[in-house]
Amino acid sequence: MTWRFALMIDPVAPDEQRSDFGSTFTEVDAAAPALSVGELSTQRGDGVFESIGVVDGHPQEVVAHLERLAHSAQLCDLPIPHLTQWRQAVDRAASRCPSGEYVIKLILSRGIEHGPTPTAWVTAAPAPDFTTPRTRGVSVVTLDRGYDLGAAERAPWLLLGAKTLSYAVNMAALREARRRGADDAIFLSNDGFVLEAPTASLILRRGDRFTTPAPNGGILHGTTQLSVYEHLTARGFEVGYDRIPASDLPAADAAWLVSSVRLAVPITAIDGAALPTDPTLTAELNAYLLSPRD
Repeated sequence: MTWRFALMIDPVAPDEQRSDFGSTFTEVDAAAPALSVGELSTQRGDGVFESIGVVDGHPQEVVAHLERLAHSAQLCDLPIPHLTQWRQAVDRAASRCPSGEYVIKLILSRGIEHGPTPTAWVTAAPAPDFTTPRTRGVSVVTLDRGYDLGAAERAPWLLLGAKTLSYAVNMAALREARRRGADDAIFLSNDGFVLEAPTASLILRRGDRFTTPAPNGGILHGTTQLSVYEHLTARGFEVGYDRIPASDLPAADAAWLVSSVRLAVPITAIDGAALPTDPTLTAELNAYLLSPRD
């Protein structure tokens, strides 16, 4: 049986003063039932989550993930997570991970329908083997996301900037990409601008400048993208955030999908047109992303 770990969290107020939150955690059998049939995370996808990569027992980019979890909770009118409590839960889960690559998931749900409190839990499990996409790359197709770049500001109730459990659209986009003979997808706004991939951020290279779509218009600010930018800046490259027209995609000198568990994956083709890759830089980025980072 594949190794797994699960920890239920009794959420506390974000301003609660204490140094040790161990008494608010309950380790449970990851293979046993743990959620009520009235749980809104499973009934409606009413909750938020984060996925944290773990390398040889070290959880990566924890602060950035916890801050984004809190931001998503705020957008969804969920109780704001106590960051120290959740950090200790992450550390507990990471301490149980054997050597190798693992993924920790943080889930905060609205709880049971008409219930008094949210439901919160943490899981840990082996990460999939992404050696092949990291080295050989992936082909992508562009797909219409169905809204324009101003939708997030105009209609905040769409929760376009939150990392919610409602991932049905993202999974449908991946299935559509595979129906079209590609490995992944890049979402476009319906007014013609590049957004993100269903489960990753996008980074483009033109010469010595790297750019990613500005984190508005419903784009999540990627934690791994931020780490890549830190590395590229230290190497002397220029990095930036832009409104990127879809017409700019084929002109890129290279492009990557980046995410917390898959790391940096080069794009080999967009809508059937081949795109140059940079194997040396890709290997460098993944070596950096596999190194311990807080």
